[in-house]
Amino acid sequence: MSRRLLQLVMPVFPDRRMFHIHDPEVTPDAPGSPLPPVGALISTSREQLWVGSLQQDVDVRLVLEEWDGQPLLPDAWEEEAKARLYLRGQVSVDMGSAGMAVQRLRLSGGVGNYEVRVYARYREAVVRMYADLFNQHRDPLSDDFQREKRKLEGVERYLVQLWRDS
Repeated sequence: MSRRLLQLVMPVFPDRRMFHIHDPEVTPDAPGSPLPPVGALISTSREQLWVGSLQQDVDVRLVLEEWDGQPLLPDAWEEEAKARLYLRGQVSVDMGSAGMAVQRLRLSGGVGNYEVRVYARYREAVVRMYADLFNQHRDPLSDDFQREKRKLEGVERYLVQLWRDS
């Protein structure tokens, strides 16, 4: 039975409808980077994982976990994707123009290949709820609109589990 070694729960702002999980030594937009995950949950290269969101106006919630082995499959997620990353013992979560959510988080597994599973839920629901705000409140700068928009923050959720490939 695997044990969870680390769990971080954080808000993430998806810049250009995505956020990046990568080795800190890699620049997300450098040559050789993955293509944007248009219509897909993830897009990957050897050292980067780009997670696609269906919107770009509301913070999402990210749970990042490191395990000492393959964890059991979690319940109640709408989408799932798998990847393999090479990490030099650290990982970063990059929100593009919004900055870094996590910079150089040290991993217990050290340097090597990591298996990664990404789960998502409420991606499409948040898009619908955000569009409904415009039907209810014509002015996006109004206090009512902004108050209702804040209620959507963290509704779209992602779980990223990673563990060292043995």
